[in-house]
Amino acid sequence: MTATYTFDVFSSLDGFGAAGGDWTGYWGKQGPELLDHRLALYRDEQRMVFGANTYRAFARMLASGTEESEVRDPWVTRMRSLPATVVSTTLEGPLDWPDANVVRGDAVDVVARLKEESAVPLRSHGSLSMNRALMAAGLVDRVQVTLFPVITGRTGLDPVFRGASDFDLELIEHRTLDSHVQELVYRPTPHV
Repeated sequence: MTATYTFDVFSSLDGFGAAGGDWTGYWGKQGPELLDHRLALYRDEQRMVFGANTYRAFARMLASGTEESEVRDPWVTRMRSLPATVVSTTLEGPLDWPDANVVRGDAVDVVARLKEESAVPLRSHGSLSMNRALMAAGLVDRVQVTLFPVITGRTGLDPVFRGASDFDLELIEHRTLDSHVQELVYRPTPHV
């Protein structure tokens, strides 16, 4: 049986995964429905998959955060307690993550093997370049975009799909959270 792989990403309306300037995390648009829904997404057992850069960013944010900080929202704490695989050619273990291991190699090969071997679903939050490569290889089953109602044209960082292949997207789930944040879940298929 093949495990389902979900590419989970936050985005502004204009396609950026983050913003500089005076924008805060979640672009300041989080509310109780979003935070409760995020916690529910991470409640079930699953394995997290990160690229090295995203792992480093999470480890740095979580190391400097306090229990009350924005990065310690309950869903983030839950995500950090899940088993994780970090795909890297540069990191060495042990990692500052409770149940994480480093797997060396090409992400396409590593994730293809994980999909065949894992008894639980796989989820990656962020890891943009890795997930674009996995989409191109046909390994992403679901693209889950949480769309925040902002345009960060001048301050946007990390274009989510820059350089990605072309895909047709079949909408399989959608919801509105806190009356303004959209969650869209798609099944991607390469556009030919």
